[in-house]
Amino acid sequence: MERQPVNVTAILPVRDEEAHIVDCLASLSWADRCVAFIDTRSSDRTEELARQHGAEVILHPFENFAQFHNDAMERVETEWIFFVDGDERATPELGQEVREIVQGQREQVLWWVPRHNYIFGRLTLGAGWYPDYQPRLLKRGHARWERPVHEVAVADGPEGYLQHPLIHYNYDDLPDFIARQERYTTIDAGILFRERVRPRFYTPYSQAVRHFWWRFVTLKGLRDGLHGLRLSLLMAYYEAVKYRKLRGLYKV
Repeated sequence: MERQPVNVTAILPVRDEEAHIVDCLASLSWADRCVAFIDTRSSDRTEELARQHGAEVILHPFENFAQFHNDAMERVETEWIFFVDGDERATPELGQEVREIVQGQREQVLWWVPRHNYIFGRLTLGAGWYPDYQPRLLKRGHARWERPVHEVAVADGPEGYLQHPLIHYNYDDLPDFIARQERYTTIDAGILFRERVRPRFYTPYSQAVRHFWWRFVTLKGLRDGLHGLRLSLLMAYYEAVKYRKLRGLYKV
């Protein structure tokens, strides 16, 4: 009996992505279905544009990133799910690789995808932004998402790594970078507080130095020249901010 083609559904968990949603959907023409899984707090034209460009639309409340991804997998019945953020693009080469993987009866149930990150409009290959593997191709029923932010997927079977990268238009400019880092550091400080990590008075400074060395030297931020130096310094600064916020939580 001839084996039926495997179904691959691209899910876009998005909020206020009118600037990106059309190009993102266009890059997913190789998928069998595209589902825009939209945060109900979205207030721009994301839903309208997604419908106009052929995506199925599901509106769903957002609690945290892991919950949002898990609920998307519950709502969309398909054998394989490929998660794509609104500010990402899947190349035809990546699409072909995904289809070959799922049609090949591989034992892996979760596949990690490398990303090319464009930061401040520049492709960034050092300081931890490449290969920047992300868990994106999941076999439904065999993986779950954990952690409220910087979510990760946990599988009940073997995992694999794809070769072709997603294109990620990350951090448009410095104000965008600062706004997001302020949110991330607040969330991360809260996580450390709940884990009862207690910093010393010097921790913000020692962590900043260690983080800069890690980004610029160990993760080869220096390969991006002044751009890599700038990013490494920024990330080191916000590592200090995270631990200052953590210290503040113990004083409340």
